[in-house]
Amino acid sequence: MLTHKSPIMVRIVPFLVVSILLTGLPTRLCAQQPTSPNIVFILADDLGWSSLSARMDKADPQSASDYHETPNLDRLAAAGMRFSQAYAPASICSPSRRSILFGQTPSRQGDVSFEANYQPAAGKYATLPQVLKNSNARYRTAHFGKWDIRAGFSPEDAGYDESDGDTGNKNGNFAIEGTDKWTDYFITGDPKRANTLAARAANFMTRQAKAGTPFFLQISHYATHVEKQTTAESYKKYQKKPVGKKHDDPAWAGMLEDLDRSIGAVLDTLERLGIAQNTYVFFMADNGATEFMPAARNRLDHPSQFPKPMRNYPLRGGKWTLYEGGIRVPFLVMGPGIEAGSQCDVPIVGWDLLATFAELAGEAPASSGVDTDGSSFVSLLRGETDRPVVRINNALVFHRYNEGYPHSAVIDGDYKLLKFWKSGKVELYNLKEDRGETHDIAGENPGKVKELAAEMTAYFRKVNPDLLTRYQ
Repeated sequence: MLTHKSPIMVRIVPFLVVSILLTGLPTRLCAQQPTSPNIVFILADDLGWSSLSARMDKADPQSASDYHETPNLDRLAAAGMRFSQAYAPASICSPSRRSILFGQTPSRQGDVSFEANYQPAAGKYATLPQVLKNSNARYRTAHFGKWDIRAGFSPEDAGYDESDGDTGNKNGNFAIEGTDKWTDYFITGDPKRANTLAARAANFMTRQAKAGTPFFLQISHYATHVEKQTTAESYKKYQKKPVGKKHDDPAWAGMLEDLDRSIGAVLDTLERLGIAQNTYVFFMADNGATEFMPAARNRLDHPSQFPKPMRNYPLRGGKWTLYEGGIRVPFLVMGPGIEAGSQCDVPIVGWDLLATFAELAGEAPASSGVDTDGSSFVSLLRGETDRPVVRINNALVFHRYNEGYPHSAVIDGDYKLLKFWKSGKVELYNLKEDRGETHDIAGENPGKVKELAAEMTAYFRKVNPDLLTRYQ
């Protein structure tokens, strides 16, 4: 059971203006819609693959939460396509966001070197909004919410027309001195600015609909990153609800439902404006949820070493690790031509988004170039779900920059190899048969270990050879 070290902490945020913006919108403002589609990309923070009340794999009841309720994300899944094997670029937030912005792997981009090499003013690499505007100069672009690139440049510097600035976690927090983010929580009318973000999105979309202008809108939520914030109603609801085996925190569950309600307001706005039929809505998380609350220090241990299921169960691990719980995330898409209630099991990854958005905006089918790693998966959205995404490097290679436990992973087909650089240990899993990564088959398959290790080495040698020597 969840325990709190202190009473509920109350801070009510006025949101009269938010309510007016969300409820007072005119209906069907645009008589003539632009030819190019609108794209809304909603990015959640620290949200696990099995955290929604909708299953991420329709065949697996464990791929949904046993406690949380997310009716609007369930609505998005019912109206479009869910991806059962979608990956965030990294197991923590900033490298994931950098990867999405430039269509490159964190391995290629580097860690401390990123700020020096990726300043948009230098024009060395194209950003997502720049690519879209190159596809169609009429696109208007906006980024609202958490930015957290940590490289000294703003969304406008990267090509967005509007934004909330160079924001980070602190912009969504109250951060009252002396509180514990794992056990304390706040009761508020605008948890994690979710209502404010919905209102900002509604204002932007309304203006573009009036002008008949195609738009790209990224809404980067501060939820569900702790600290925990929720409305009084949501908290009371989950406080009374029987807890699940893997999800049992009423404040965190309330925060997720408040986020879900904000997403529902965005979907409702698209309907009211009469532009839903010409708009693609993408939803994903920047990485998986923390494996426990409070987080475990021994997070790399085998699941059998813990007294209860991890919060990303049936996946192993969580945020900070390259086990599936850290990088496999919920991913939903609805829009023109996407079959309602469909599912795709082809692996996709966050660095594919730039090429995918570009093709939707009017570019020829996009594939990896010299300086990008992702490729478009528009063909999957159109129902060709039996074909893999063809990238310049077909294996998916991940790296966790952390001096305490640096590790890398490569996924190719059904197999996944992890390498822990300080110990030299390697682990091999068949994800088709063992999605939870509980049975290491490295010792039984030396040939497959050698094959995947060679793929990883070849990729690092090509894009960032320093990774092959820095831990020796």
